[in-house]
Order: sequence, then structure tokens, then C-alpha cells
Amino acid sequence: MESYRIVNPATGETVREYPTATDAELLEKLKLADAAQREWAVRPPADRAAVLRRVADLYEERKQDLAAVITREMGKPVKQAAGEIDVVISIYRYYADHGEEFLREEELDVASGGRAVIRKEAVGTLLGIMPWNFPYYQVARFAAPNLMLGNAVLLKHAPQCPESALEMESLFQDAGVPEGVYVNVFATNDQVADLIADDRIQGVSLTGSERAGAAVAEIAGRNLKKVVLELGGSDPYLILGVSDLSRVVKNTLTGRMINAGQACNASKRIIALDEHYDAFAEQYTAAVRAIVPGDPTDPDTFLGPLSSEKAVQALDEQVQDAVSKGATVLAGGKRIDRPGAWYEATVLAGITPDMRAYKEELFGPVALLFRVGTEDEAVAFANNSPYGLSASVQTDDSEQAERVARQLEAGMVFVGGPAGTAAELPFGGVKRSGFGRELGRFGMEEFANHKLVRTVR
Repeated sequence: MESYRIVNPATGETVREYPTATDAELLEKLKLADAAQREWAVRPPADRAAVLRRVADLYEERKQDLAAVITREMGKPVKQAAGEIDVVISIYRYYADHGEEFLREEELDVASGGRAVIRKEAVGTLLGIMPWNFPYYQVARFAAPNLMLGNAVLLKHAPQCPESALEMESLFQDAGVPEGVYVNVFATNDQVADLIADDRIQGVSLTGSERAGAAVAEIAGRNLKKVVLELGGSDPYLILGVSDLSRVVKNTLTGRMINAGQACNASKRIIALDEHYDAFAEQYTAAVRAIVPGDPTDPDTFLGPLSSEKAVQALDEQVQDAVSKGATVLAGGKRIDRPGAWYEATVLAGITPDMRAYKEELFGPVALLFRVGTEDEAVAFANNSPYGLSASVQTDDSEQAERVARQLEAGMVFVGGPAGTAAELPFGGVKRSGFGRELGRFGMEEFANHKLVRTVR
């Protein structure tokens, strides 16, 4: 049975365990959500926007306490935890400010006369299955647009994030979200399968691994439920033509090592033209070696522990596989011998197709460096991946940036810096990175009924 518990990754200490829900408790929560959603959906959009604005205010008021929770749960350095909450605040305010505009009727041109409009309406109760790496942000980008739309949310969080899950449920209640409109569930995988199959669940959004995405999509497809999937990534960072190498080093360092490298859209594969490779590798490796892992509760700490012992073991297996097959360790390369889930900031070169690291996602502070000869080779190498979440292009030539961006097989391309996120920017990928979009206007349309109303005159 899946266990919901807090194990502090900085120390390895088990802080607290939480029981999973019984089948009867889950059915009662689903019944409550189904009834509450119908009332929530008919409330004026302005009322729903006001509630979301209050949600944002409460996140701001409780920011430091909420940040401390996820530092304890999954090891995020407290300064980065507070930064995550700042993004969350911006998301709820964005939908509070723009939700009514996104919900306006759209009038269509009708060749045969009369009038036709599209109305964006809620579809019902949704199930969200969220990961541990950004405990508040991942929920916000799913919950905010759907609550604004009028859907209700059942939220199944990662088993290692029970405290933040409960804090969010309490915050929504305090903000005036009606009981049943946002419901936390400590469910097992088997119970999740039953929830997806239930006729009262109208859609599922999952952020997580390929394995989890495939399992959820299979159950949803069998039960004719729409899904949005944001899965893994092995995002490339192309260094093609630059005059300020120090800026590129800073961008790639942040893009790879923030959140201990535990981000789907981190800059995992750094691909540099031959003319830049040696200088970049030297400066980048020196910068990585200078990173000193530290206490995540210290505001000055940049690199904390990984999320769990399991995460360290999985990452180290991938690194050691590469090293055993000839990869060069430029920095780091091993776990840190201390209690907790610690791993050195690492740089590997000489990655070849027979190594797991060549095709798999490395979810931790490990950067892979690749040398290429031409722009075309860089693009081909970037696209030679089962993933297609995001990509970054670094060049001083705007025409080259535009040309390369058009060719990259990714859901998002960032020019001049690492991948990021913002409330107004649609987030999502292609290939094995999933499908569907969150955030921006698109985030309100994934689980909307685009109802046609046709009037014949």
C-alpha cells in the first residue's frame, strides 16, 4: 500500500506518517465534489475570480510557513521554496484578473445566416495527480484555471508531500472555496484507477513519470476520459554563437542545478559548437565544482539534498553506468557520504548511445556536455531524444535563433536563457514529454466544454 509520510531528505529522519483514505471515504469525497461542482459552476465568474484572488493573498500571507513545509518534505532550499510560492501567487492572480476575459463568448461567422457562439463551460469534477518536485506550483497551474472555469478538483498529491497537500486544502477553505470544490485525497494507485473509471470524474491531469503517465492514460482511454500529461524531459541547451560566455555559464548553471536538478524542463543536455566547447566546459565545470551543498533551511544555500534516498540511488545508477562505459567525470560524480539524500553537483562528458544517460532523463544535479561541429548537427542532436518538453537556444544572431527555434522538436523554446515558467505562458511538450497545455489562456481550455449555441433566423 502506498504510504503518505514525510521523510526529511536532509537527515533521512521520518517526521510523520498519514493514513491513506478508505474506499468509503473516497466515495464520500467524490460525491461531495460532484454536488459542490454543480453549484460552483453556476456562480458568476466574478465571484470565482474573487475567491482566487483571496487564495493568492493567503499564499502571500503564509509564504514563509508554506516554504518551510516543502523544505522539510522534499528538501528544496528555503529561498527557492519561497520563490516557488511567488510564482504560485502570480498564477492565481493571473486567472483572477483574466479569467472572465477568457470565458467570454466567442461569436462565429455563419455563412448561412443567423448567429452562432461558443461558450466555454465547466465539464465537471477533475482528478489531478501531482508530483513532489514543485509541490505548490504544480497544483496551481492545474487548479487555478479549472477552478476559475467552474470545475471542481480532487487532488491526489505525491506520497511524500502530505503536509503541503493538507496546507493547500486548508488554504482553499480559508479563502472561501466552497466545501467539495477542492478536495485533497490520500489515495493509493488502485484507488486512483477506480476514481478515473468513475462516471463523476470528467478528466485527469497528471504531471509525473512516463510510467505513471502511460498507466493513467491507459485507464482514462479505456473509460473515455480526457487527460493532460506533463511527463519527463531531457531538454537541450544549444550554445551556437555567443560573445559573453560568462552569461551563458550562469544561465546553464541555473537552468540545470536549480531545485537540485529536479525539474522536467531543466537544461539537462548542453550542446556546444566546437568553437565554444572547450572554453565553456572549462568555465562551466569550475562553476559546478564551486557549488557546495548545504542545509536547505539556510537562505544562502543553493544546492540542497535530493528528494529521497530512492532518487539518489536511481541517479547514481545512471551516473555509474555512464562512467563504467567510458564517460568522463569533469566534476562530482558520486553521492555524498552523510545522512540524507545528498549528491554532488556533477558534469559528465563523453556520453555515448550505449549509456543509459544518452536517452534517459537524469533527475538530479547532473549536466551532460556534448560537442558538435555545425548548427545542423546541433539541431539534429537536440532532436535525437524521445522527449520534447522544452529547449533553449543561445546565440547573438537573431536570425539563427529564429531558424533553429523553428526546427526544434519541443513544446517550448527559449531564446537567450534557460527554460522557465510564467502564468501567461503555455506549458507543455510533445513526444514522450506528454500532451496538452497548462497556464495561459490554453490552461483554461483543456477541460472546457466549448459549447456551440446556434440560433437560426
